[in-house]
Amino acid sequence: MWAWIAIYAALGAAGTWLARAYALHRRMIDEPGERRSHSVATPRGGGIAIVAALLIATVAVGVRFPSHAPLAAAFGLGLVLIAGIGWIDDHRPLSPWLRLGVHAAAAALLGVAVGTIHGEAWLGLATFALAIGLTNVWNFMDGINGLAASQAALVALALAWLGGPVWSWLALALAAACLGFLPFNFPRARIFMGDVGSGAIGYAVAGLAALAASGLGSRSALLLWPLAAFMVDAGLTLLSRVRRGERWWTPHTQHAYQAWARRIGHTRVTLAYAAFTLLAVVSLRYVTEVRTGFILGMGAAWYMSGAFFWWLIRQAEPRDRD
Repeated sequence: MWAWIAIYAALGAAGTWLARAYALHRRMIDEPGERRSHSVATPRGGGIAIVAALLIATVAVGVRFPSHAPLAAAFGLGLVLIAGIGWIDDHRPLSPWLRLGVHAAAAALLGVAVGTIHGEAWLGLATFALAIGLTNVWNFMDGINGLAASQAALVALALAWLGGPVWSWLALALAAACLGFLPFNFPRARIFMGDVGSGAIGYAVAGLAALAASGLGSRSALLLWPLAAFMVDAGLTLLSRVRRGERWWTPHTQHAYQAWARRIGHTRVTLAYAAFTLLAVVSLRYVTEVRTGFILGMGAAWYMSGAFFWWLIRQAEPRDRD
């Protein structure tokens, strides 16, 4: 296991170094602006390293466990679709509706594969919804140093624990690749993840959660606990923008993490979100064998606490920003 983790952490780090050199050469640079949370021009596209490492791990899992190769193939193909459209968008901006269409196609591919192979239509539908949702949630939440990668690493560790003897290896590879990327992105960002990384990581988290759910049955709600920080911030911010009649699909800096970062800085916010998610991950150890009703009740309470913190952060903001 430790050798596996070391390999994918090294792939993540080496790939990010190469991606940074490529981004500088191609002038793939995110400039500061009122709709961004950084103040220094920074290259983007470093998430391609995480994607490449995860694809290698997907092939390895498919070869090592032939009976799971069809699911691994569907997961890998969807990952290529999400990362591919993100990579193009990092080079030249695309229509958000085109990107959403590709996201939907990748999510549908994975959903059909999961639902057909496991013979559970509800699981296929849940996989589709979670994949298209988390693909965009991770894209929305990738706005300050280290946040998207650290959250993905923590969630992946939870999925490695809950994912069973096969898919745990893929979850560990995702966590390790994110850890390899982090030194280039936190606490000071020398490269950003870019759409190629944020969307693909969200899709990967959703896919691994769906695969873990197939073995958890009624305890599948546990998988939502480590996602609370991102789901609450992205969901409530989106709802508030829709309620105000704003163009919710356009870039903005209204998320709670962005508002908080303007006051206390990127590093403290990323660490605070990590502490919130780590607490959820650790708590899973004590509830895996309890009744479903207790799991649902505690999960609802956890999300409500996240919503309360979101409200406190937004209340402290002088005014909304576009």
